[in-house]
Amino acid sequence: MWPVTDQAVDTGTRVPEAERTPSGEPPAPAPRSAPPPAFLGRTRELKELLADIERAGLNTIAGRKAPRARVLLVAGRPGSGRTALAGELVRRIAGRYPGGVLRARLGEPGGDPVPAGTAARRLLESLPGAGAPPGAGRDELAEALRDALASRRALLLLDDAKDAEQVDELVPDSPDCLVVAVSRGPLTGIPDVRPCVVGGLDARSAVQLLIRRIGPVRVTVDPCAAQELAEECHGEPATLLLAGGWLADRPEVAVADLVAQLRADPAADPLERMLGLVHDGLPAAVARMLRLFSLAPAGLVDPHTASALAGCSPQAAAEALERFEGMALLHRVPASEPLHEVPGCLHPLLADLAARLDRPAELRLARARMLERTVRVLHACRIAAETGEAARTRQQALPRALRFPGPEEAATWLDERRAALLAAARLAVADGELDTLARRLMAQLVRALVAHVGPEGAADDLYAVHGLVLDVAERRGLAREKAAALLNLADLDARTGRTAEALTRYRAALDAGRQAADPYAVGRAMESLGGAHQELGDLDRAADWYGRALAERLARDQRADAARLYGRIADAHARAGRPEEALRHWRAAFTEHRRGGDVPACARALGELARAQEDTGRREESLRTCREAVAWARRAGDERLEAGLHLRLAGTLERLGDPAAARLHRETAGRMLGDEPPPGRSPQR
Repeated sequence: MWPVTDQAVDTGTRVPEAERTPSGEPPAPAPRSAPPPAFLGRTRELKELLADIERAGLNTIAGRKAPRARVLLVAGRPGSGRTALAGELVRRIAGRYPGGVLRARLGEPGGDPVPAGTAARRLLESLPGAGAPPGAGRDELAEALRDALASRRALLLLDDAKDAEQVDELVPDSPDCLVVAVSRGPLTGIPDVRPCVVGGLDARSAVQLLIRRIGPVRVTVDPCAAQELAEECHGEPATLLLAGGWLADRPEVAVADLVAQLRADPAADPLERMLGLVHDGLPAAVARMLRLFSLAPAGLVDPHTASALAGCSPQAAAEALERFEGMALLHRVPASEPLHEVPGCLHPLLADLAARLDRPAELRLARARMLERTVRVLHACRIAAETGEAARTRQQALPRALRFPGPEEAATWLDERRAALLAAARLAVADGELDTLARRLMAQLVRALVAHVGPEGAADDLYAVHGLVLDVAERRGLAREKAAALLNLADLDARTGRTAEALTRYRAALDAGRQAADPYAVGRAMESLGGAHQELGDLDRAADWYGRALAERLARDQRADAARLYGRIADAHARAGRPEEALRHWRAAFTEHRRGGDVPACARALGELARAQEDTGRREESLRTCREAVAWARRAGDERLEAGLHLRLAGTLERLGDPAAARLHRETAGRMLGDEPPPGRSPQR
């Protein structure tokens, strides 16, 4: 979300008598979809920024072509309206950039910088047709972003930048692009940066902002007090919005009374002073809930999060959120009806209040309640993706407040809260004392992502989650969990084409599995090492690792796994040009599948055995084996597999000089597949 701190709709919960309709009822509130009021003030700053865009840069003056995009800087303290000013500038010039407007926030609510790689990925995700492989490193992501913007005339808005390095890594190499950065101070180190320092609003605009919050009556009655209040707030939009929300919640209080209360503590920062006044005026339980919002992951709060933090019902939390929004203590996230965001300028102040007024044990308990509720909601989200009577029974067993109406609503919830859920996982891991809860949270998050998005679509998030699991396992010395996390990360590497990285992680997983005496992890790592070597073309090592995994499976009498491994060894030998070895292992694979009663696998193994026999020139044997495979496929009821085997029979018969019989088998395969397949189609493996 992009908080518009200079723009606000009057959402006060009480309406003064002078503003009521003739019938005595308060006027109907504006619909949520109504456009925001016109931008207030900042005429000089906007004119300066617009002029800077047209002004020649140092390279142009020197007669050189600009090598990179120009950077405009909107500098100011949080709460000064810097984001709103940058947003208004972007709105006015967006039409000049047909490549689109890309937005990214470079600061976390707690003040930590967002890694440049994370910001680059978020920008890439908003570019149609662009992207980077999941698990890509920081430099690879930055390079992918520069490549994607090389041929575009795009506008980048980078909010809450912490330092010049963050911005510099995201600046496109194309001089046709423009970067608007928002930061607290100068971005020293970026050449030819254009700074615009934002202070308070002018007196007229500040008073107008108050009128929007509390209506014109109290300002008209005492215009001098309104101007004095603007001065006490230093013209800062965030402070003025809090003041307006406080007054809107107290229609009986005059503006002059608020000015007097603020002057009682002249040494404090205006925003801190106003927030303290708002906080102290709230009921104790509500004020405590407000303080605990500093624990909300990514600064995002919904009724479930609020109720878990405060230990109240979701209905009471929803009512409190509405009141907080009316008092400008929260911003509503667009297109996400129950989701609110803590303004970035208030987050550190709320954290200070919580540290001062709440005991550490109470904060840890509130965090644990919030994470436990997140685990339960993720469980409900995963169940919503399931179908069938058993899934409906499980859903009905959930509390009503946790149920999702359907899979679409659950998927939307998961997508909207993706950043907050990942932040919750990071928070649980960083705490260090909630490791069991952290592992449960990450397990449910992985299951929900796979259920709704799929392993491929969720690959990047899965990288992050499995990396956090690995952190917990290494910190607590949990070798089995470490092996599982490394295997999952390596699988993601393998699926996304990063085979060399996968190989390294599979080896580390093998070491961890041996340390934990976990036979499953050891066997799985060995088999995966064979697959990675085969993908890299090292067939000898692939066969060797498959053989080690096979010995592990046979020692534990895991016949189904052994049968699969016989097949993988045979395939590696066949690819390496060792057909006799392939023959031997395909026979062993068929024997194991037959012992296990896996009829389709028997048919596939015989089909591959027939191929190996033909490769060694044993065409008559291949013909007999392939006919036997057809019989097994018919027993399995797999028409597609049977059709493929008929095609293989046709090819063998042609090479044996029997085209008529070959034609009959091709026609049979065509009827099974519903059309006439191309000659020589091989059976599905």
